[in-house]
Amino acid sequence: MKKKPLPLLQGITIEGFAAEGKCIARHEGRVIFVEGNQAAPQDVVDLQVLRKRKSYWEAAVVAIHQASPQRTEPFCQHFGTCGGCKWQHIPYEVQLAQKQQQVWDNFTKIGKLDFPAIRPILPSVDTQYYRNKLEYTFSSRRWLTAEEVAQGGDNLSREALGFHIPKRFDRILDIEHCYLQADPSNAIRLAIRAYALEHQLSFFDQKEQTGWLRNLIIRTASTGDLMVILIVSEEQPEALEALLAHLQAQFPQISSLQYVINGKRNDSIHDLSVQCYAGQPYIEEQMTSLSGQQTLRFRIGPQSFYQTNAAQAERLYRVAGEMAQLSGQECVYDLYTGTGTIACFVADQAAKVVGVEYVEAAIEDAKRNAALNGINHTHFFAGDMKDVLTDEFVHAHGTPDVIITDPPRAGMHTDVVEMLLRIAPKRIVYVSCNPATQARDLALLQEAYAIEAVQPVDMFPHTHHVECVVALQKR
Repeated sequence: MKKKPLPLLQGITIEGFAAEGKCIARHEGRVIFVEGNQAAPQDVVDLQVLRKRKSYWEAAVVAIHQASPQRTEPFCQHFGTCGGCKWQHIPYEVQLAQKQQQVWDNFTKIGKLDFPAIRPILPSVDTQYYRNKLEYTFSSRRWLTAEEVAQGGDNLSREALGFHIPKRFDRILDIEHCYLQADPSNAIRLAIRAYALEHQLSFFDQKEQTGWLRNLIIRTASTGDLMVILIVSEEQPEALEALLAHLQAQFPQISSLQYVINGKRNDSIHDLSVQCYAGQPYIEEQMTSLSGQQTLRFRIGPQSFYQTNAAQAERLYRVAGEMAQLSGQECVYDLYTGTGTIACFVADQAAKVVGVEYVEAAIEDAKRNAALNGINHTHFFAGDMKDVLTDEFVHAHGTPDVIITDPPRAGMHTDVVEMLLRIAPKRIVYVSCNPATQARDLALLQEAYAIEAVQPVDMFPHTHHVECVVALQKR
């Protein structure tokens, strides 16, 4: 039996934003979700239904009859096809208002929390070229636009160096200019692509697992340091030497030029050896400490984590540090410390800082960063948070006066929340990249802690993502 065709809905008004950056509309009482890069609140559109779920439908915009006054012209030629920067067509002030609303919605609907008026969101210092790290993928299966397909796409070059098409692991959009990372990022990517095409170097095929050139990572720093990491699938010494030498000659400002041989089926390099071809095996970032008295340096290796919006990260940490209300006498626990950035940032305003993090390599970075800055009263430990943070651990390292916690998107394990309640520090500062799981955790803490302040921070312009810092005081 033939499936009944999915309906085309005409003249539908987009009502507003929904979760995960999507837009929401309704038809005959049915909720319809539309991808956020296709629509804007107050658009009047035709929608092609793509999927019918029990409680909602999913649809795509096929025509815009009346554009929303909340629209603006996207600045990137790849908008709508590339999976990034999905809110380019939304004015930045509207983006900020929606992120502020997202925090309020999660705190009231998910957490059902008592909280003071949310502080106005801190906008990003930069709304373009704000990222300090980008990872590109080589592919022999370039994504063709509808226009290219209509013009006989089979005869076009299929090599690409760019980003994955959303929900397609094997299709890469070739990027001409990306507005996420400042020059010479674009120039380096284009130069490598041009060299590879000229010298007939094979681009990787994710589906067939064939080809040589796999990935390219570019990391920049406010210090001017520049790291380039080329990932290839196998040893080809002559070709690799020639490509890296060409890159070094064309871009002498590269301070760390590295490569990785990755013969695995996945693109992760965290379990692989990284070889330094030229320069230092790291770059350095810097920021001013909480007291304002010290310029901190952070050494970033090819596998190190560092906040990708460095300028805004310092503002985020300053908010967290100020909410901690440190006098210099406190014992501070920095949970999910990563490479120890927050721990080092607040160290000159604390008597002792204890950092805990799951990733062992990150803890080694944290120890190096503390030593690099002459900080000798930080102590770092690796392990699963719920297993490390025990009564015995607290007895050995001191009861914290203040806890700063910055968990991953999934939030804190319930065992960790229960441990915080048992430790009962005077203050908790909760930094989160996901207000939904933050609201869930705060609901578990609210019997013992009152929310004193809520500060959203925008780290990723033109996306729906928002950071939020909350100050908790023991009741």
